[in-house]
Amino acid sequence: MTDTGEKTAPSSLVAGARAIVASPDTAEKVRLAYAVSRAWFQRDLALGAPSRDGHMPDRPGRPDKPELRAPRDMPKRSLTGKAGRLALIHSLAHIELNAVDLTWDLIGRFAAVRLPRSYYDDWVRVGLEEAKHFAMLQDRLSQLGAAYGDLPAHDGLWQAAQDTGHDLAARLAIIPLVLEARGLDITPPMIDKAREIGDEDTAKCLEIIYRDEKNHVAFGAKWFRFLCDRQGIRPEPAFHDFVRRHFRGPLKPPFNDRARSEAGLTPGFYKPLAPLVG
Repeated sequence: MTDTGEKTAPSSLVAGARAIVASPDTAEKVRLAYAVSRAWFQRDLALGAPSRDGHMPDRPGRPDKPELRAPRDMPKRSLTGKAGRLALIHSLAHIELNAVDLTWDLIGRFAAVRLPRSYYDDWVRVGLEEAKHFAMLQDRLSQLGAAYGDLPAHDGLWQAAQDTGHDLAARLAIIPLVLEARGLDITPPMIDKAREIGDEDTAKCLEIIYRDEKNHVAFGAKWFRFLCDRQGIRPEPAFHDFVRRHFRGPLKPPFNDRARSEAGLTPGFYKPLAPLVG
């Protein structure tokens, strides 16, 4: 398992978030996520401020590998056959690494916005869980004789952060309520497929990710509604506007309506943005 041993945590939550996103070393990124989270929940860290602790980087630190390609140039992913399974798990690890950076960027970039401490409690928990997911998938790759970086990965995930860096409500709309909500739709069939082929270890990893993602979407819905209430605007039309401005293409069914609703993302948010079929 990735080293999460004791080392000095940064001086504030904002400084810690910046260090996590900026680190090009994945082991250090995970270690810092654990250390900063521990210090925050032990109430050993002040929030800090970007003006004092440094602004978030435009792009996250990354190791030399994997090679980043356009999504259309990526290898085929499937749980059928070892090569396809490795490609799928590697792709999921890459998504989770981006989720680490996206979450800690969400914490550090918008720290000048007036928000309750419980906002940071929620997202620090998410940042810790995303680091756990990445480490867990790294371990699964290692069990299969591979490592993160062995295969190419696509470079489109950080675009959402760049497009929404000016507006916290827009960031919440796109990251947890579009991208993470998509995980609620596609993960259960992957769990079923992994069990069908007898890959119980991968199925267990996916179950943990799916369980945690429900909470991540719920936090997104909670704080998106909070910001809409503060601004006196209706959440569903605001969400539609943000998605049309910052997300390319329609939201693709089939949707896991039950899991989405349990997370507070009711059909009025996403169904109007799906393509008309039939």
